[in-house]
Amino acid sequence: MAMHLGRLSAGPCWLAARGGCGELRSWSLRCAAGRFCRPPGTACPEQSRGLGYGPTAGGGPRLRTGLAAGLAGLAGLAAAAFGHVERAEMVSKSSGAPSPSPGRPEEEDDELARRCSCFMASPVTDLHELRRRPGDMKTKMELLILETQAQVCQALAQVDGGARFSVDRWERKEGGGGISCVLQDGHVFEKAGVSISVVHGNLSEEAAKQMRSRGKKLKTKDGKLPFSAMGVSSVIHPKNPHAPTIHFNYRYFEVEEADGNKQWWFGGGCDLTPTYLNQEDAVHFHRTLKEACDQHGPDLYPKFKKWCDDYFFIAHRGERRGIGGIFFDDLDSPSKEEVFRFVQSCTQAVIPSYIPLVKKHCDDSFTPREKLWQQLRRGRYVEFNLLYDRGTKFGLFTPGSRIESILMSLPLTARWEYMHSPSENSKEAEIVDVLRRPRDWVH
Repeated sequence: MAMHLGRLSAGPCWLAARGGCGELRSWSLRCAAGRFCRPPGTACPEQSRGLGYGPTAGGGPRLRTGLAAGLAGLAGLAAAAFGHVERAEMVSKSSGAPSPSPGRPEEEDDELARRCSCFMASPVTDLHELRRRPGDMKTKMELLILETQAQVCQALAQVDGGARFSVDRWERKEGGGGISCVLQDGHVFEKAGVSISVVHGNLSEEAAKQMRSRGKKLKTKDGKLPFSAMGVSSVIHPKNPHAPTIHFNYRYFEVEEADGNKQWWFGGGCDLTPTYLNQEDAVHFHRTLKEACDQHGPDLYPKFKKWCDDYFFIAHRGERRGIGGIFFDDLDSPSKEEVFRFVQSCTQAVIPSYIPLVKKHCDDSFTPREKLWQQLRRGRYVEFNLLYDRGTKFGLFTPGSRIESILMSLPLTARWEYMHSPSENSKEAEIVDVLRRPRDWVH
């Protein structure tokens, strides 16, 4: 059953105030008993700053080339983890990840309680299980995505003012569940969804075939292949045509083979879809993502930027969905800890890359013609998600998937006009030109 959160009233974490739409006042993630929530993924003492920060740092990362493919439909059985052709690889810049500090049980309990008090809902996994395996990557990733969800929802609610997030906690009978947070018809946002899912069970034979088709060697037992998958996924559609749409998704996938061997990988990305081109906005967005990637190696941003441009391509239109960002999948080296820290940096870049753009444009004046163009561009957004996004398609045809969460990415309104074409040298034609010929925004 969905519960509704009133204006920044989701409990002790939501102590924030909003000024005008063009001004986001400083806010804190204050938890119960006057404590503060940390940024996503930073609460565990064993987590370090990222690749290359250790005393033995050296070398640099490299990524294999190949085809771009699949995006997440994690709310529908983590489908995107099944739909990719290329496997990305990061090469270690340090000699190894530090071992987790055990800590005293009572300290761990207090820390977990503090973190959970800031979430939109309690974790999908039972707290006893999370306490039992504090250093396990499944625990760390679940806490990261829950923190990311809460902080993004809070930032959106602050900008919107009278926004109401519907918090829908759901269960999957095959194993696991998720939390879908959706805002509709707000002051600033027409629709904003931020969902997490934590699912487990046995891969279907179709899913196993897709994974093998891209080079993964999987050993089943009695035809079964246990898996665990979790991730956070969000699409945000503002009302104002001068405020851009954003999508982000970060996920972790783990498979246990018949001999007990475990294969794991991370995937995700973040991309921007403006209705009209604003050069300053594009530079800010890409530069923020580049700074997050550069903490872990200079080769990551250009590689993942190209992958993003290649993936979000609407073939029948000959154009990209938006102006790109970063995208990666099957990232399984140099170590879980180092890739996890890279994903942490990416999640922490979401709010600073996007919220300033919404604050800047949410009060801009616009004409009926500009609103119409936004509706037409949203039509292209829908076309990509339903026709090309492998995660969405896989989720729709997977038993036990949650259709409402899979289709959360679609806008409330969109439009298709027969043979519509923007006027030559118009602002509308300017953005179409960029969508057909991606640019380098940070050099």
